Amino acid sequence: MHQEKIAAAIQEVKKIVVGQDRMINRLLIGLFTNGHILLEGVPGLAKTLTVNTLAKVLHLDFKRIQFTPDLLPSDLIGTMIYNQLNANFEVKKGPIFSNIILADEVNRSPAKVQSALLEAMQEKQVTIGETTFVLDKPFLVLATQNPVDQEGTYPLPEAQVDRFMMKVNIDYPSKRDEMEVMRRMTDAFFVSEVNPLLNKEDIFAIRAEINKVRIAEPLENYIIELVFCTRFPEKYGMEQESRYIQFGASPRASINLNLAAKAVAYMDGRDYVLPEDIKEIAVDVLNHRIILNYEAEADNISTRDIILRILDKIPLNKTAVFN
Repeated sequence: MHQEKIAAAIQEVKKIVVGQDRMINRLLIGLFTNGHILLEGVPGLAKTLTVNTLAKVLHLDFKRIQFTPDLLPSDLIGTMIYNQLNANFEVKKGPIFSNIILADEVNRSPAKVQSALLEAMQEKQVTIGETTFVLDKPFLVLATQNPVDQEGTYPLPEAQVDRFMMKVNIDYPSKRDEMEVMRRMTDAFFVSEVNPLLNKEDIFAIRAEINKVRIAEPLENYIIELVFCTRFPEKYGMEQESRYIQFGASPRASINLNLAAKAVAYMDGRDYVLPEDIKEIAVDVLNHRIILNYEAEADNISTRDIILRILDKIPLNKTAVFN
C-alpha cells in the first residue's frame, strides 16, 4: 500500500504551496484515476505553482503551455519541418509530449487549439503528418481558466468540458494562510525546492490498488440516483430545481463519481467506499456537467446549490431507476 508515500508527497508539496489542500487532493485523485482536471479561479491562487510543484514531487515530465489567441494547433502537438541536410521532412514534437500538461488559461485560445488538446486527452495519441504517436503514460492535462475576465475568450463547449473528470473551483486562502504566503514570498532566503517522492511505477501501482477498492451495490445505485436526479429532477420531487436545469449530467458523471469515490477511500486508508466519499467528491464531478438556464442566473442559483440540494434529497437506500 502506498498511502504513506502519498501522505509524504502531499507534505512535500505543502512546503511550497499554502492553503490549497483541496486542490492538491483533487489533482492527485485525477492522476491516480487517469482523469483530467479543470481548475477555475481568479489569478494569484497558486494554480500554476501547485501543478509545477506536484510534477516535481512525482518526478514526472512537466510542460506549461500559455494559451493565447494566436496559438496554433501545431504549437501544441508539433509539426513537420524540412531538414535541408537530409532533404526530407522530420517530425518536431510539441509540448503535448509530456506526462503532466498545464494548459494555462485554456479559454484564451481558439476552438482549433482547444479541440487539438481535447483530442489528445481523449485518444491519448497525436497524429503529425501521416504518423501517429502514442503519448507517454501517465498523461494528465490540468487546465486553468480565469472566471472574471471573459472579454476576448473562447469558452469551452459543454461537450468538451465534459471530458474533464472534475472542475475544481479554487477559493481565496484564509487570513492565516495568506499571512504565511506573504511571509514566505517576501523572504529572500526562502528555499522553494522539493524532493521527488513518487515515480511512474508508484503511480501505476496506486492505480492498480485503487481498482481493487470495493464499492457496494447500494452505493452504485446511489451514484445512479444522483446522476438521474440531475436529468429528471421533477421525478424526485424537486420541481423547484427542475425550473433551473436545462441539461443534466452525462454518463461520464456516473463513471467519474465511482472512480473518484474509490480514490478518496483509498487515500483515506480504506479498501471500501463509504457514502461520505461520494458526497465529498460530488460537487467537483458534477458542477460542470449540469447546465443551468437563464432563470437560474437571474435567481442567482449556482450548480453547486443544485448539487447540494440533490445530495440532501436523495436517500442512500433508494432503489435505482433504470427505465
